[in-house]
Amino acid sequence: MSINIEHNKQTHRFETHIDGRTGYLEYKKQGDSILDFTHTIVPKELGGQGIGSQLVKHALDYARANNYKVIPSCSFVDAYINKHEDYQSLRA
Repeated sequence: MSINIEHNKQTHRFETHIDGRTGYLEYKKQGDSILDFTHTIVPKELGGQGIGSQLVKHALDYARANNYKVIPSCSFVDAYINKHEDYQSLRA
């Protein structure tokens, strides 16, 4: 399932809206070069569809394209990076 993900810069989130529900990955900016990914939230009604992984991949790709390093404070983001070697170099 491919989903549409938007970067909401005002709320510091990467969001997807499906069937009236919102899944998101929240971050805090640290300085000009670091994004701290703090929470990944997927409503239970949308669970098990890979939505959280798509949010994380999108956020990490955004970080890479914009020369950010990341702090994976969210355990889901940390586990994703550990499973995908090509994102390891993004760690702050």
